[in-house]
Amino acid sequence: MPRSRYLIIALLTALVSGCATTQAPEISEDGLPRVSDDRFDTVYRMPDSDLGDYESLVMAPCTVSFRDHWLRDQNRSRPATGNRVDQDDVDRITAALSEDCDSWFKDALSKEPAYPLADENASTQGALVVAPAIINLDVNAPDVRGPGMVQNYTTSAGEMTLSLELRDGDTGTVLARIIDRQEDPDDLWMEWTTSVSNRADARRILRRWSERLRSYMDENT
Repeated sequence: MPRSRYLIIALLTALVSGCATTQAPEISEDGLPRVSDDRFDTVYRMPDSDLGDYESLVMAPCTVSFRDHWLRDQNRSRPATGNRVDQDDVDRITAALSEDCDSWFKDALSKEPAYPLADENASTQGALVVAPAIINLDVNAPDVRGPGMVQNYTTSAGEMTLSLELRDGDTGTVLARIIDRQEDPDDLWMEWTTSVSNRADARRILRRWSERLRSYMDENT
């Protein structure tokens, strides 16, 4: 067999092996089986759980966290002084994204026919708790509020992953878990990236998630 054929086979084998290792497990760490759903990358669901058997829904505040070492990696390519990303930038970005996340999901569940959505400070007794979290946030070019004017150009704003749990309000038991990674599409050309454009790109992903969550709830309650 020609050497090139061996190389192609080796590359295909490595590709298949890589895909296999990144596939989500059939059983989650807390024992929930994976179920088929074409709206999200991965959905786990407790067997025989009834998501419609609740008096109300309570939205827990959306939490946001960057991918590991994001701050360190951002500052590696920045000068030692000026326009470095600091903790204030991290807090500002996560607070804005958390606010938008809360708004989009609440709006989706409040559309007619509206779900009985209780205030987040209400008792969770008899309620289904919807607890969204954005994890592994990776902003390629954050708009830093430092001295001087620096323009950042990227082909993609970055990516983030939704990890949303539906919990029994009385016991805290996780009845379903949704995991979905979304990436801002690569435009193939460089564009000026600002805090406004980054937030707009994030909101497009949030709108997609909120619409799909509404569809999932309509189908399963």
